[in-house]
Amino acid sequence: MGDYLYRQRPCLNMATAQADWYTLEGTSFDEVSFSRVWLLALATYGVGDVVTTIAIVYFSDLHTEANPVIRQAIMAFGGGGFLGLKLLVIYTCIGVSLWAGVGDDDRLMFYAPPLLLALVGAYMTLHNLGLLFA
Repeated sequence: MGDYLYRQRPCLNMATAQADWYTLEGTSFDEVSFSRVWLLALATYGVGDVVTTIAIVYFSDLHTEANPVIRQAIMAFGGGGFLGLKLLVIYTCIGVSLWAGVGDDDRLMFYAPPLLLALVGAYMTLHNLGLLFA
């Protein structure tokens, strides 16, 4: 009767899966440069902007979120909506960097998404700090 619960599902043969799309081997890019540029982007956009925005939204009575999309996400879903949008942007940029940059061996498309995030993150972090301590 309940023996179907104990049947093993067929295992996927991982050796036959094509996993070449996420490797940098055979390209003009290396893992060190990829890691460094994304560490910079995550430090500024993923940490700096997130922490300072949370400080403004939740701990400052003088300021609110200026971005209407972020503001609506926070109003509808709280901090989870804000973080969800941030993660969506980060994952989209990683996808563009890997798909367009590595796939076409295009240095601009490989480095532009994380560098753009780093610039936006650094600017927004400094702007938010200026608002908090003004």
